[in-house]
Amino acid sequence: MSLQSDINSLVKSVDLELYDTTVVNENDETIYRVSVISTEIKDGKRAGVSLDSCVELTHLISPLLDVTPPVSGDYRLEVGTPGIERKLTNIGNFSKSIGEKVSLLLNDKEKIRGILTKVEGSKIFVDVEQEISEVEFNDIVKAKTYFEW
Repeated sequence: MSLQSDINSLVKSVDLELYDTTVVNENDETIYRVSVISTEIKDGKRAGVSLDSCVELTHLISPLLDVTPPVSGDYRLEVGTPGIERKLTNIGNFSKSIGEKVSLLLNDKEKIRGILTKVEGSKIFVDVEQEISEVEFNDIVKAKTYFEW
C-alpha cells in the first residue's frame, strides 16, 4: 500500500474524509500538511471538524510517518481542515466541494462564480444566477471556493 492510501485508511477510521496532502515550505520549514473534511452533512453543508479529531488523527499518522517519511530531511506534520476558502486543484477537490460557492478562471480569461452543483467525469457544473455553466476541468486555470462575509 502507498503512504497516501495508508493515511486515507487512518482518516476513515476516525469518520473523516481525506481532502488532500501537500508538502509546503514556509519560513525555511518543510511542512507535510494533511487536510481532512467531515463526512457528515448538516443542512446541505459539511459539518466542521473538531480540534480533538485533528489531534487524534495527528497521533495516528505520526507513527506511520516515522516508518515511511513523506519527504527526506526534517519536516513538521500538520493535520487540519483545508479551510472555508481553499484552492481546488483536482477533480477530487471539486467532488468534495459540491454545494459550495466557487470561483473559476478559465484558459480564455473568463471568470465564473457560482455554486458548484455537480461533477461528472471531467466536467464541472456551476449554477450562475439560476443558469448552469458546464466547464471542462482542463479549461480551468485556477479555481477556489469562496465565502461571502
